[in-house]
Amino acid sequence: MKLRLKNALLGIGLVLLAAMPMSADYDAGQAAYDAGDYATALREWKQLAEQGNASAQNSLGRMYHKGEGVPQDYAEAAKWYRLAAEQGYAGAQYNLGDLYFLGRGVPEDGAEAMKWFLHAAEQGHAEAQEVLRLLQEFGDMMRDMSRD
Repeated sequence: MKLRLKNALLGIGLVLLAAMPMSADYDAGQAAYDAGDYATALREWKQLAEQGNASAQNSLGRMYHKGEGVPQDYAEAAKWYRLAAEQGYAGAQYNLGDLYFLGRGVPEDGAEAMKWFLHAAEQGHAEAQEVLRLLQEFGDMMRDMSRD
């Protein structure tokens, strides 16, 4: 019985240890990014992003969106943002909405932009909430002007 318990605890410990590098790799990518070492950030985040890490996917999207360490590529940014957004990552949902709103890397599509802004706003994303407020305000103003 003691041997089974030891083996179970050892197994749990190994699982926890295996999970730790994922966080450390993201943090290493963030530290590199903050230091302007985009090549290292790209290397760290790409591996995590391909494994489905939404934070890394959003960060890669941002690098392609801004052209930091990679050629600026809105379509590639949209690809990474979408992967994170579909996992419920609010920042990526906002970023993807922004690309749809401006028609960068994806067709300009107000309805699709609103969908992603709403998803982000519902999670408390302040910028998405502000965009929705402004769109509502200006939409109301435009309707009022058309009535005159």
